[in-house]
Amino acid sequence: MKSAALLFLLAVQFGFAGSIELFNGTNFAGWTFCMKDNADPLNTWSVTNGVIHCTGKPTGYLRTTQSFSNYTVAVEWRFRKIAPKADNTGVLVHMQLPDKVWPMCVQNQGKSGRQGDLFVMAGAECKEHLALGKDANTPVPLRGAANENPIGKWNTNVTICAGNKVQAIINGKLLNEITECTISSGFIGIQSEGGDIEIRSVDYLPLKDSR
Repeated sequence: MKSAALLFLLAVQFGFAGSIELFNGTNFAGWTFCMKDNADPLNTWSVTNGVIHCTGKPTGYLRTTQSFSNYTVAVEWRFRKIAPKADNTGVLVHMQLPDKVWPMCVQNQGKSGRQGDLFVMAGAECKEHLALGKDANTPVPLRGAANENPIGKWNTNVTICAGNKVQAIINGKLLNEITECTISSGFIGIQSEGGDIEIRSVDYLPLKDSR
């Protein structure tokens, strides 16, 4: 399902306002980078024929220069290929300064086979993670089976950020939710974390009201 169609369905279901394309299809205007060891980001990230390519190496992220709250973000992406330790990425929301690998944020997992796990990172917390009694490397796991398409096919990863609640929707299926998050606004980012990926759209929709 293309992101535009999915966003339309979400707009009807959740009451979103109009959408905004955060990726303009041409360059990284409105975005900035943070890479491990201050590596040159343009050796990792590029745009060709309207699609972002991320090699996945070294680790780091691409993030918006604008901070957001009460919104949904839909990222349409695919793995070009996977291999051991080369099958990982993620959508980062509520990203806090300073930029570092990794900042305080919430991650909607993009790892192959685990899209929709939710991580609270670098000191962020939520009710569901606290209940697990685990460290930050342990996510709040999927509710049910994964809903990913085969390698090489496009997936739509949607993250709904409503007040202090975050929901993960993968290819139209609600797979996870966390509540009472200790952060509720910040930048939006995409990880470089081993996965050789392509991204063809990043769409933002403000919520009409906090939920």
